[in-house]
Amino acid sequence: MLYIVGLGLGDERDITLRGLEAVKQCHKVYIEAYTSLLSFGISSDGLSTLEKLYGRPVILADREMVEEKADEILSAARVSDVAFLVVGDPFGATTHTDLVVRGKKLGIEVKVIHNASVMNAIGICGLQLYRYGETVSIPFFTETWRPDSFYEKIQRNLDLGLHTLCLLDIRVKEPSLESLCRGKKQYEPPRYMTIKTAIEQLLEVEQAKGESVYNEDTECVGFARLGSEDQIIVAGTMCHLQLIDFGAPLHCLVITGKTHPVEEEMLDFYRIRSETLKTC
Repeated sequence: MLYIVGLGLGDERDITLRGLEAVKQCHKVYIEAYTSLLSFGISSDGLSTLEKLYGRPVILADREMVEEKADEILSAARVSDVAFLVVGDPFGATTHTDLVVRGKKLGIEVKVIHNASVMNAIGICGLQLYRYGETVSIPFFTETWRPDSFYEKIQRNLDLGLHTLCLLDIRVKEPSLESLCRGKKQYEPPRYMTIKTAIEQLLEVEQAKGESVYNEDTECVGFARLGSEDQIIVAGTMCHLQLIDFGAPLHCLVITGKTHPVEEEMLDFYRIRSETLKTC
């Protein structure tokens, strides 16, 4: 049996009772470590915290293992119970769907145990979940690669009056271009996109496109460490959110569409107060 278990967003305590029961009966336990991170996952004792709770070793599954060596996980699941732990909900990333498909094709029984994810936790700001359009990803720009496909998606959402969730790039265990050219992988330090960087890139694309989809005065909501005890939620213009120190990762951003009065009431709790605003 292959169990794919969602861990939620905060720390090791957010696993469901069903999830915890499944993990404790498994012979091998893997945790994915590249599509997202638990708040405790960034600390040096993250895995030991998990292992203490689960009562068994936890194997860190980085991008290479999951995307290139999935057979190792699936082979173990053919002869014993294996748990694959996913931050948030199991279907928040396509890689996990691929693991389910491959497992089922091999005749392995797959059981999914769901949990909270960023896709529903953003509801805390008051913007109603059914008024969101297509979610977009904002990747880190490089000197030679500045993708802007998110621009048209945001435009379509705003034309319909819908909000847009922007998921910000996470670069964990990424091989450097130079090392790939040499044929020997060397990994770049982990990078986590901030709300400030995301807005800078969004505005750069708007300036290049010039279609007035959004600007510095566009209302947004910034989130940091959503679901954790020290989460930060701030509503304001793109210009003002750039001035906020949201602290440690992970960050995400919502570009606000047309709002209902009830949404506005809730957003008011998170708005930057005028007396604290700096000039953009």
